[in-house]
Amino acid sequence: MDKYLIINADDFGMCRGSNLAVMELLKEGKITSSTIMAPCAWAPEAAKFAKENPELAIGVHLTTTSEWDKYRWAPVNTSNTDSMRDEDGFFYHESDDFEKNCDVEEVKGEIEAQIARLKKLGLTNPSHMDNHMGSLYGIETGRFELIQATLEIAGKYGLPFRFPMQFTDAQFTNDMLAIHVPKELIEQFIGGMTQLGQSLKVAMPDFLLPSHWNGPQKDSFENYREYIYEFYRTFEPGVTETYIHPSLPTDDLKGTTGCWERRVWEYELFKDPKTKQHIESLGIKLINYRDLKKMRGF
Repeated sequence: MDKYLIINADDFGMCRGSNLAVMELLKEGKITSSTIMAPCAWAPEAAKFAKENPELAIGVHLTTTSEWDKYRWAPVNTSNTDSMRDEDGFFYHESDDFEKNCDVEEVKGEIEAQIARLKKLGLTNPSHMDNHMGSLYGIETGRFELIQATLEIAGKYGLPFRFPMQFTDAQFTNDMLAIHVPKELIEQFIGGMTQLGQSLKVAMPDFLLPSHWNGPQKDSFENYREYIYEFYRTFEPGVTETYIHPSLPTDDLKGTTGCWERRVWEYELFKDPKTKQHIESLGIKLINYRDLKKMRGF
């Protein structure tokens, strides 16, 4: 089996710096897809870009958490959202608090509202859906009814969804995935949700392997580049998705997170033609979520 890779830019619409980076990388073919955060202030510009470039694979970054201290966002839905709001009226900072407090029916309504908002803004033909911070997987507290409801909505709209159909040790130990339930339970969970996704005709990748920052890669851009180049060598045959959060070093990004430089490194690395050349030298074929749907026969 060949090796295929989807490189998705998360957080499209989060801030202007993110928008500028994602639009450039998509137009130049340096990444293969992206997903827009409907509750965020710069979502209208991102959706307008999607409308003007319908050939690109741009989808919905389902957002039910708001992690930053200085820049917050709240549910899109105008009613029935109390269970998803913290004491200040925003989404909870962390996925575990969201899972502990959310009402599944309210979550379903919010998902529908986010899709509707982005369609109204111009994303009339979304390529796929994924999830900000993994809050809809239910892996923080074992509330797997959340992912079941999400897959049902993906099936309703005929959209692929970010969920790995195969489970590996590399995924279980990946800090970005932040899995906090026993491995045996995750294996059962993966199998059950894969069957559900297939029955609903929801296309999903084989593997999900984002990069992480616990190591020397956080110390310099050169270390990060070396880490990514070696990381991609480990990808197995099948379809792997990896995601990044590229951004230009704008004031709004710097005012949002103290880790802003990492997002700039991601932009700089994937802007460099040598990165795509390295991926291709490994025998990896770049695809997007529209390609994946065709490959799965959906």
